[in-house]
Amino acid sequence: MESTPDGAPVVRGPNYFVFATALTYSTQLIVATLSLGNVLIVSWTLGAGGRGNVALLTTVAYLTASASTLGIEQANANVGARDPSKRATLATNSLWMATLVGVIAASLVALLITLVPSAGGGVGWDLRLLALASVPIVLCQICLDQLVRAEYGYLWANAGWLTQPLINVGLNGIMAITGELTVGRAVGTWVTGQVVSLLVLLWYLVAKGSGFGRPDRGLAVRSVKFGLRAYAGRVLNVGNYRLDQWILGAVAGAKPLGLYSVAVSWAEVLFFLPTVISLVQRPILVQLSGLPARDSAARVFRVATLLTIPFMLGLIVLAPFLCTTVFPSSFAGSIAELRVLAFGAFGIVALKLLGNALTARDEPLLATIATAFSFGATVILDFSLIPLYGGMGASIASTVSYTLGGVAIAYYFKRALGGTLSDLIPSFQDMVDVSRLPRRVTSR
Repeated sequence: MESTPDGAPVVRGPNYFVFATALTYSTQLIVATLSLGNVLIVSWTLGAGGRGNVALLTTVAYLTASASTLGIEQANANVGARDPSKRATLATNSLWMATLVGVIAASLVALLITLVPSAGGGVGWDLRLLALASVPIVLCQICLDQLVRAEYGYLWANAGWLTQPLINVGLNGIMAITGELTVGRAVGTWVTGQVVSLLVLLWYLVAKGSGFGRPDRGLAVRSVKFGLRAYAGRVLNVGNYRLDQWILGAVAGAKPLGLYSVAVSWAEVLFFLPTVISLVQRPILVQLSGLPARDSAARVFRVATLLTIPFMLGLIVLAPFLCTTVFPSSFAGSIAELRVLAFGAFGIVALKLLGNALTARDEPLLATIATAFSFGATVILDFSLIPLYGGMGASIASTVSYTLGGVAIAYYFKRALGGTLSDLIPSFQDMVDVSRLPRRVTSR
């Protein structure tokens, strides 16, 4: 834990930001490669139907946990970055609040599936309960990850990221080779990875970070009050990411979901850069004053937009290879879905980075309003298009909703922090800055 002698947080400069972003992005690429390897193992071994069941169960668990945070992780990011003296108490508060809320949320989802069996996607209750049992664990992980990053503990937060896919690939690979891999064991491996990832974060906080202090009900109340202003945005964002898969699995069945999940797995490449930047940039934006924070956020958005273009074009051009060479030819139906999903790239970057900037500057409600536009479009279009067009309908819904959300978040960013919309359009100087990034990273 780093702070100045008077307890103020250490403010990191632009060189550190570039280095930490490169380090975290490199970790994300490794995680993505391992995750892809796990998807391949499950897909080749269990087929589209088996892959669809695994995707449904893990999606339900992750979606439930992410929808139950009450914004606690957002408070950890802001308060932890702004006031180092409160980090130990935040850690303890996070554990007991996340565990309590996670148990309640998992119980409510179990009740929902009992009342509406189709929401469970047709899998057995043993697998449903296994997935739901992981909800408190995932919720604790989400909250503590943000706190560790607020302490600039990126190395160990990245290690927590890395353990989960390593365990997935290792255990599922062994079971696939020995002929023992089943849907239940694949889900069990995923749950094991979540547990180990949480243990890494706990070890960091005890051995190297702020540790754990006495719980403080007053601070917990303040955290929830701040978090609730960002909570709706978090829920709606997660809904944008995962709701389409849940609806597709419930409406169209496991095989269409298996195809669509492959397209989504490749399209998630577009999330890596803005997700990493938002994680690294949050404590810096919290500590900057108004005008420098706005200029920094706008400049980083422009550069991220330029860096995203090659990824978007690459997915469109390489879709046949990615979906039918890397995966079995039976996944050919995901090619067109992936190409449509790629066009949502710019909306994704805007929602991630500009929404993160608004939350860092204590304007989470504006980010939530913009996200609501995107989520509303997702719900309307998913229920309109999925029954007619299956996975392609889900792809169209996703791209349109991200684009609408991107436009909305740009408007609210300008409204809250000032400047003009032209500040978000990449310039020639931004292109020059992009060309210099490799040298800045290697010099660090």
